[in-house]
Amino acid sequence: MSALAKFYLSEKAKVSGSDLESSEITEELAELGAKIYTGEHSASNVTKNADLVIYNAAIKKDNTELAAAKSYKLKTKSYAEVIGELTKKYYTIAITGAHGKSTTTALIAKIMIDAGLDPTVVVGTKLNEFGGSNFKKGYSKYFIIEADEYAGSFLHYRPDIAVVTNIDREHLDFYKNMAKIKAAFKKFLLNVKPGGFLVLNNDNKEVLKLGLGLAKLKRFKNKIKWYSLRNKKVDEIKNKLQIPGAHNVSNALAAYGTGEILGIEPKIILKSLAEYGGAWRRFEYKGSINGAKIFDDYAHHPTEIRATLEAARTRFPKSRIWCIFQPHQRKRLSALFNEFLDAFDPANELVLLDPYEVSGRENVFYDGKFTAFSLAQKIDQRLKNNVYYLPYKSEVADFLKKYTAWGDVVIMMGAGDIWKITKELI
Repeated sequence: MSALAKFYLSEKAKVSGSDLESSEITEELAELGAKIYTGEHSASNVTKNADLVIYNAAIKKDNTELAAAKSYKLKTKSYAEVIGELTKKYYTIAITGAHGKSTTTALIAKIMIDAGLDPTVVVGTKLNEFGGSNFKKGYSKYFIIEADEYAGSFLHYRPDIAVVTNIDREHLDFYKNMAKIKAAFKKFLLNVKPGGFLVLNNDNKEVLKLGLGLAKLKRFKNKIKWYSLRNKKVDEIKNKLQIPGAHNVSNALAAYGTGEILGIEPKIILKSLAEYGGAWRRFEYKGSINGAKIFDDYAHHPTEIRATLEAARTRFPKSRIWCIFQPHQRKRLSALFNEFLDAFDPANELVLLDPYEVSGRENVFYDGKFTAFSLAQKIDQRLKNNVYYLPYKSEVADFLKKYTAWGDVVIMMGAGDIWKITKELI
């Protein structure tokens, strides 16, 4: 939503918006000229002569501000509907998948910028290349978007190139099961414009099955570019990347394949990949305490957690790896509880915090049995390892200052507000 707000600000529109809490993002938007309301939503926040009122997928239909907009007979659209309209106007590259979307989007954007294609970019994280922003205004026909699958948002998009990094058991509060997730991804790929391309991960079995089925359609003949860690380009890319881990090599391969479709020279692609330094909260180095290196990471799904910790283990093979994990919503912890049990195996030390709850969202199908404390107990029983549960976030900084040592690597992990603890710690 903040990137879309920046798009409209760049178009010289008057922008206002509401959020339940103030944050770095809302403060940045205010500095750019947006009128920001924080706290409980109120009908008085809605401008009666607004040309358009946009709401995100988490906003309920009975929301006070949305109801007010409709009572004023204002045009209302979801974020996905608005982005969908933009995808029809531009040559659009849409990157989706359960994991790796932001990094892959950032890599593709950097390659295209370095090649002089000057795209407009909407991405789900802040990038140093954009001056710490999640948006870049371009003046060409190209539009790059991170296509979120949550609540079927990406089904509104009509891309020219669709990139799928992987399909996994995510957003089960909406999709309920894997069959519905796969059906949504298939529908998204069938939304590709006539003559458009698919860039698909050959290493993900669900993507592979989906792609093989689509390859039988006449419209996708010679229009699917597969990428894989078995690709002959792997070693060359791996040796150039600054960002660690096999998952990031895979993301880079997706970006490389997209660059090839766009006719960008391989030497430009490789140079661009080599220069990419990483995104906000993606294994981001923040500083040190007691000689221990502190990293901040957004991983919150078991697959992402394991991939990040394995990357840390590869990069720091002799270090003691600490993972300080804040689960993201009780409903996700409950739905994926068994998958969390071995996700932390590459770490030497694990500290579990209580889940972060997103303001305004209900905990559907939350089972009180599945808590951070019970997860700590289960992992401890299996590994007989150093597993800790800290019920109060305020304890974390002192705990780490007391027990970390020179040469340790500490990864502060989660999609919630754990980054605030990192800031305090440093």
